[in-house]
Amino acid sequence: MQLDKIYNKNPEVVSRKVSDEFILVPLSDDIADMDSIYTMNEVGAFIWEQINGEQSVQEIIDHVVNEFEVDEHEAKSDVLAFFDDIRIFLK
Repeated sequence: MQLDKIYNKNPEVVSRKVSDEFILVPLSDDIADMDSIYTMNEVGAFIWEQINGEQSVQEIIDHVVNEFEVDEHEAKSDVLAFFDDIRIFLK
């Protein structure tokens, strides 16, 4: 994955916080596709919120380093794995 790549969220995906979990739900013809729900932890939800069509993957990694006080290597590994997991929810 290119670290200078900038992603947007797919507009046909909604995110919600339910209890202590964050979920992504794809919509199909304005109906939720309950078979494709993706559950995120706090870090995943933070990364999801950073995806705004303006920040590169590297900038998001930098935000994770600052927000969660992890080293660059761990943040990069986590962010890249997260992007790999959610690629169907991105544009």
